[in-house]
Amino acid sequence: MKKLASIFLSGVLALSLAACGSGGEKASTSSKSEGTSGYPEKPITIVAPSGAGGGWDLTARAVAKVLTETKLVDQTITVENKPGGGGAVFMAEYATKDKNNPYRLSIWSPPILINNDKKEGNSPYGFRDTTPLAQLTRDYGAIVVNADSPFQDLKSALDAIKADPTKVTVAGGSAPGSMDHLVAILPAFKYGIDPKVVKYVSYDGGGEAIAALLGGNADLIATDASAIGEYVKAGKVRVLAVSSTERLGGELADVPTFKELGIDAEFTIWRGIFGPKEMKENEVAYWNETLKALTESEAWIKELEANGWQSEYKNSEDFKKFLEEQDQLIIELLTALGMAK
Repeated sequence: MKKLASIFLSGVLALSLAACGSGGEKASTSSKSEGTSGYPEKPITIVAPSGAGGGWDLTARAVAKVLTETKLVDQTITVENKPGGGGAVFMAEYATKDKNNPYRLSIWSPPILINNDKKEGNSPYGFRDTTPLAQLTRDYGAIVVNADSPFQDLKSALDAIKADPTKVTVAGGSAPGSMDHLVAILPAFKYGIDPKVVKYVSYDGGGEAIAALLGGNADLIATDASAIGEYVKAGKVRVLAVSSTERLGGELADVPTFKELGIDAEFTIWRGIFGPKEMKENEVAYWNETLKALTESEAWIKELEANGWQSEYKNSEDFKKFLEEQDQLIIELLTALGMAK
């Protein structure tokens, strides 16, 4: 009888230990699934909120390529295009359905701010509905005229606009209130011109804006500095000024900045990578370390050179501060245009 009781008690103890062991393993798995350890444990998607071939798409594919080739990330990385509304369609999905999915990252540039700040903007959501992870690249705006333009410098163009804004056509490759428009009116605004009177014509992309300039349908255009070098080299255009903090290199080495010309303005066309709003601290820490390593790799430097991009790395915390500053500038410009919320 005693022997049977002993066997029974041993069995109960064994079952209890097994249950504890099972419970401990379950807790560990649950902990990992919640992103508290072991991240990342499954494939990652990087979303470009645009069609194929644009700046967001190229950046997303470059990041995925380098992270994979350098084995900085062991998991499979795929790129997904989600076009619509200049990014607004995907942003609505990202800020709601994907807000706690750390395996879905996205690439953005200033439109994530602009779309949210415009009175008739396309998105009720903005960068505060995400987790900014890192700024990766920078570009700047350029004010460009035809090679035979009578405007020899930026001030002569601004004086002409001030004298009679109806006689100077300014063009860009984005809609009113969007990035090229803001770059175009920024120096005018800081020069004391009411930006609402600037005659701005929008085209569907920078290429069409350049064609309008070369075809005599625009007096000057605002565009990305990185996109204009080949036209400068060919002698087709002249760049009056750039929105950078200091002079650029290459074909634009002799072009002054707005500030050099006494116009207190600058504008960075950045690109960065974002996570969903409800990312955990260890997930953000993982990307801080991984994306810093990416920007220091030879493979990334080659991608920068191939695409004509300039490197500009900011970690998550510094990127957030920068975005707050950029947001205030954009709100200031949109307010002057009567287009802010």
